[in-house]
Amino acid sequence: MAKIVTAAHAKAHLSALASAAAYGDERIIIERHGKPLAALVSVSDLERLESGEVAASRPQGALALVGAWREVNDEDMDSLVERIYTERGKDTGRSVQFI
Repeated sequence: MAKIVTAAHAKAHLSALASAAAYGDERIIIERHGKPLAALVSVSDLERLESGEVAASRPQGALALVGAWREVNDEDMDSLVERIYTERGKDTGRSVQFI
């Protein structure tokens, strides 16, 4: 997640922000009147952006789950799906009281 700073803050703390981007791999968004104006990134980030490379060699977060299922064989997948449906069938829900 990028750090967001105002243009005035960026002007007053440019050296510290540049060090954070260069050595701490931080990404800083500079805003003026609440609107993004510019971004401060490391040189390696800039080179990657200009070359068209993807940021991570492997997907992260929910995207990582997409390829994870390839490693599960069909029999295990069928068993997993069957267990899910069985457990869902047992669920009677919970009572909700309206006030």
